[in-house]
This record gives sequence, structure tokens and C-alpha cells, in this order.
Amino acid sequence: MTQMNTDKETDLQVRVALDGIVSTEYQQVKGGEWTLVDGGVPQEAALSIYVNGFELATYMCMPRQQDALALGFLANEGLIASMDEVKVLHVCARGTCADVWLSHAIERPSRSIVTSGCGGGLTFEDLSVQMEPLESCVRVTPGQVLGLMRQLYSAGQLYRTVRGIHTSALSDGERLLLVAEDVGRHNTLDKLRGLALMQGIETRDRVLLSSGRVSSDMLVKAVRMGAPVVVSRTSPTSLSVGLARAWGVTLIGYARAGRMNVYAGADRVRVGS
Repeated sequence: MTQMNTDKETDLQVRVALDGIVSTEYQQVKGGEWTLVDGGVPQEAALSIYVNGFELATYMCMPRQQDALALGFLANEGLIASMDEVKVLHVCARGTCADVWLSHAIERPSRSIVTSGCGGGLTFEDLSVQMEPLESCVRVTPGQVLGLMRQLYSAGQLYRTVRGIHTSALSDGERLLLVAEDVGRHNTLDKLRGLALMQGIETRDRVLLSSGRVSSDMLVKAVRMGAPVVVSRTSPTSLSVGLARAWGVTLIGYARAGRMNVYAGADRVRVGS
């Protein structure tokens, strides 16, 4: 086997960040041989969200669409409901700080819950809080769900380039209305909510699609958005299944390769004629 050139390793360095992707060289082993590859990796950076002059939260995220991320986080935490409440929204030149001033005061949370999974999701939501079950006339078919997931895969441009990135989308059941990509699956849902606020797109009675695992905090965000159908390429957690059943959410996992698992809300899935 060819030995790795350690001099080459010391020369590896990150060069240019472009829209969420950082260009870098790395060593690849294939067929017992070392090859120097000029490729890329997802960009990750900290974003601090300030509201009315105090620091509310700091996110690790992909530094793009920070304005949407900040707005969506506030909305998904129940701190705002519309753009009418936002007086000022400014992202600093370096993209590391989002400064938001609201038309009303908010109470500084006494504690936060750092959620599980990649991207280090953050929520102030008490996951034991009671929410009203979602009432919705939305219905889907397996073919419709699998077709939307194929659209989601096609929309993941950054994922296809470097992998290691989550993609989520908001759909009306026929097409994707909004798409968001980030290193954190939680961040993609906040970005979707923020984009919807900025573009005046309703999130209620929509289908929410994600490439990542649906944990309890992800389900809370979906309920905050009023999305009665949540679909993932992979698995839900036990707590998210329980919450989905309590809150009237149709929760679908492993929607790929011509099949899917319905963990909650099967009455919204039409099978057969």
C-alpha cells in the first residue's frame, strides 16, 4: 500500500467559502492508493440571535439565509406570529449576528433545552406542554408522498455537491413551495418558517418533508407551523411518535424505495380506490 505523504497533509487548508460550501483539499484512499482531491465540505459557523437588545440564542448553522433562520426560530418558539411584529431585522456583514427588534417585549427564557442530533438544535419549548390537536382536511396518498420525496432529493443541490447536509421542504401536496438546506435538520425547519413569513406563504395545512430524523423538537416545530403531515426519509423517535398521536399529526418515516411507514395519523393516508 502506498504510504500517505505527510507533507501533503500539512499543506491541506480551507480556501474559499461559497454559498455554504468550503473548498478544501483532502486525501482520499481508493484501491490502496492515496489521491489528493480538490473538493469541498459543508460550511458551519455560529449565529447569535439578539432580540430587543439581548442575546436570545446562539446557533451552529450553515451561514446562509440567516435572516430566515432567525425569524423562523422566533416563530417556531411562539415568540412572533407575523412580520408585523418585526420592526428591524439586520444580519451583520460577517453573518455571525442577527439583530431583531420587535414591536413588543418578550420574556427572556429562564433556561433552554439543547436538543439531540446533528446541528445541535435549540428550543425553549417545554416538550410536556399541552397543544391542541391539529384539525385538518388534508389527505395524502402513498404515491403522492413518495413523489414529493423524490422532489425533495432533486432540490437538495448542496447535498448533491458535498453530502453532509439536511434538506427540508414545505409542500402544498403537489409541489414544493419552499426548500431549505443546512448542516442541522432543526435549522432547516426554522429556515422554512422564516422564508414563509418573509414571502407571505401559509404554513398551515401543508406537508412538511425532511431528510433527517424526526425528534420530539422537530415535531413541536411542525405543530407550531400547523403542518398536519410530516414525512421523513428516516426514522422518528419514540417521543415524536407519542406526541404525533396526541397532537393529531400524520407522521411518516422511511419514505423511500417505494415504501413508507406510517407511525401516527394513518387516517390521513388514502390507500387504494
